[in-house]
Amino acid sequence: MTNLALHSRRVVSWCLAFVGGIACLSVSPMLGAALPKHVVLITVDGFPAYLFHDSKLAIPRLRRLATEGVSAEGMRVINPTATWPNHTTLVTGVRPEKHSVLFNGLVVLGTNGGPVSVAPDRTKADLVAVPTLYDLLHAQGRSTAAIDWPCTSEAKTLEDDFPDAPNNVLHTSARLKTELVASHVLSDDKDESFGKMTGPGRDEVWTRAACLVIEKRKPSLTIIHLLNTDGTHHRYGPQSPASYTALELADSYVGRILDSLKTAGIDRDTAVIVTADHGFASATNVIQPNVLLRQAGLIEVGSFGRITKARVQVIPDGGIGVVYFNDPATYQADLQKVLELFKDREGVADLIETNRFPEYGLPLPSLNPRMGQLIICAKDGYGLNGSFLGEQYVVPVSGTINVGYHGYISTNPKMNAFFVAAGKGIKRGARIGMIDNVDVAPTIAHLLGVKLEQADGQVLKDILVE
Repeated sequence: MTNLALHSRRVVSWCLAFVGGIACLSVSPMLGAALPKHVVLITVDGFPAYLFHDSKLAIPRLRRLATEGVSAEGMRVINPTATWPNHTTLVTGVRPEKHSVLFNGLVVLGTNGGPVSVAPDRTKADLVAVPTLYDLLHAQGRSTAAIDWPCTSEAKTLEDDFPDAPNNVLHTSARLKTELVASHVLSDDKDESFGKMTGPGRDEVWTRAACLVIEKRKPSLTIIHLLNTDGTHHRYGPQSPASYTALELADSYVGRILDSLKTAGIDRDTAVIVTADHGFASATNVIQPNVLLRQAGLIEVGSFGRITKARVQVIPDGGIGVVYFNDPATYQADLQKVLELFKDREGVADLIETNRFPEYGLPLPSLNPRMGQLIICAKDGYGLNGSFLGEQYVVPVSGTINVGYHGYISTNPKMNAFFVAAGKGIKRGARIGMIDNVDVAPTIAHLLGVKLEQADGQVLKDILVE
């Protein structure tokens, strides 16, 4: 069963809605209150609001954009505070309880007591249960493009798509792939070559791809995801020397995308939003809940070091772990055992049961069986992983263990993302307080003269020219 099938009634009702100068900002005043013809949405993965306000960070293009447009104190993100769920919210305006993206991939439930896994090699149709902005615009005959955007693989409503997915190049739209190879942005059309590139190298390719699409096609909506910052923050932590370097490099990529608008001749008729999917926190220790589950006999491991049976299993998401109870016959007993096992355990801040899922914008397992039945929340200073081997429940951050984590419950202020917007239809020199990322999609829809009927959020009227 796909997630779309789980939400068919909602999709049908929402689909009824389908019927019916950036580079010159420093020298040119806003050209009236008319709506833009183009919107560019850029995400810098894992860029927390507190780092945007860090005076040690040299990001001249983003700071100039904020001066000439609007910047927020920060942007609250949705749970789980992970990349694919939040990118999906940015283009749908709804939380995972509606759009169904729970991890960076599709949850695959085990059979006959087998383990749960997360499969990233799935299509948009498999993953996203509601219409997106680009679906809506495509239905109106307007052009759309996505570069390294999650959950777009095999999307029929994107004229140009270079998806954030396994085998990115394989799933890139044919015309764009040919152009990227011909212009030597890609050395060839093989994922093996692209996969050997460094994080900054891949961001370079995606930046050049975005510029090419903007200059050649001038889409109504272009969505672009820069990824290197996330990997750097995971490995070395936010506010590390590597963190500042990665963010400053991302600033240069953003600048080049802004410059491409002028080259395309659409800079005066474009609104730009630059934001992030989540923030970041550092940890000194990591908890391994599956080790305790194995020791309690709830996970069985075979001779090759793989899980063979899992009555209970934790799927990690950085600052939280989603717990799956895989045997309905023993569910109640297993739930009580797990609650006792982790209550007051080191590194555990909270245990969220299903009756509290709605307050966090998460789907109930009864409505979406790909959702687990319990959430383990790590304390500040602790990360959480999925390891089930060894005997240590808590391990220190050292060696190859990551320093940086996201995925914590979104009320943690370190998970807040930065947000800036500028260009046609956006106020100049405005500063606003906290906003919510469910508001981004309806605001883009408004800027493009359409309405996103399904949205949980609302139009950010405070950033718009009246």
